[in-house]
Amino acid sequence: MAAAIIDVYRALDQWAPFDTQMDFDNAGFLVGRGEREVRRVLVSLDITEAVAAEAGRWGAELIVSHHPVIFHPVKALTDQTSTGRTLLLLAEQGIGAVCAHTNLDAAQGGVNDCLARALELDGVELLCRDGTDGQGRPYGIGRVGTAPQAGCSAAEFAAFIKEKLSACSIRFVETGRPVRRVAVGGGACASMLSDALAAGCDTFVTADVKYDQYLEAKALGINLMDAGHFATEDVVCPALVQFLSRHFPKLEVRRTESHREAYDSV
Repeated sequence: MAAAIIDVYRALDQWAPFDTQMDFDNAGFLVGRGEREVRRVLVSLDITEAVAAEAGRWGAELIVSHHPVIFHPVKALTDQTSTGRTLLLLAEQGIGAVCAHTNLDAAQGGVNDCLARALELDGVELLCRDGTDGQGRPYGIGRVGTAPQAGCSAAEFAAFIKEKLSACSIRFVETGRPVRRVAVGGGACASMLSDALAAGCDTFVTADVKYDQYLEAKALGINLMDAGHFATEDVVCPALVQFLSRHFPKLEVRRTESHREAYDSV
């Protein structure tokens, strides 16, 4: 017997409990009917119009994404906005949406563990412990570990990051400190710069860094790497495919083929 959308939601809740999401977040079961039978699941970092259309062409009944398809309150559901068009497309095709966001950032084996693994960090541990979930597992945003090529320059490590994450580009501040102890925070985590420094890190890899944060990193003497939001978080999609395939062996689960980095770089 195939699973229902609510079954997939509950399985994800066991891995990355939705009640651990941050206060501003809107992760969860966001679109669809819970008892809708699922045979095909498409996994994507975001649910865009293109991803919704791809799911429809493939015959998927559910999309599991990292970023919530509904983040800000929706006051009108029309084809006059991209969010409206996406939601209408999902509804018209009977496709559900389950989105695991900051709860998956913080969970063991989630976004930040996937990012640390992609960068081949050793001895990975939590950067910040935000709490303990209902199963007694500590969770928190960010990870810390030792760089595989400890002692390399920031420029050399930036090139390594670009290759490992297939990033468009890496913007970075180099302070002259060799790269040894590295903190990672998938997505926009530059506000945790002081946490990385307190954890004894000489380097912090994140995304969406603001100008003043580059200046702060230079003043604090910590190498700061901006690898892009997509590149630092899309690493979780293969883990989502693997998780769902393992828990629901009768489902067809695949990663989107239409969703890529939102911008180009030269």
